[in-house]
Amino acid sequence: MRLSYPASVKIIKVPCTGRVDAVHMLEAFANGADGVCLVGCLEGDCHFISGNIRAGKRVSYAKTLLDETGIGAERLVMYYLSAADGHKFAQFMREMTEKIQGLGPNPIKRAMGNRLWAMGKDSP
Repeated sequence: MRLSYPASVKIIKVPCTGRVDAVHMLEAFANGADGVCLVGCLEGDCHFISGNIRAGKRVSYAKTLLDETGIGAERLVMYYLSAADGHKFAQFMREMTEKIQGLGPNPIKRAMGNRLWAMGKDSP
């Protein structure tokens, strides 16, 4: 069974959400992402023991920075799901996409306009 979620969702796989630092989340926004979701294991079920708990703390920290910079904490969310919760994943991605569409484009993207490409990894 194929589950559908919006085509605008870009999935970046990591071994554990505990490997994702606040810098990675903020870099996504700096590079023009309108929203970021981390999807980790259910609390207490992390293969790496507490990686998802560390990720949750980093998300909380990054949210404070997003509010301070004017981007908005509501653009960053962490979900805890089992690998068997594909339906929930698809539902969360649809809900997050609707929420982000309601918020509009990332304020950095609006301010930078066409100059945003210069912040990418492939820029000269």
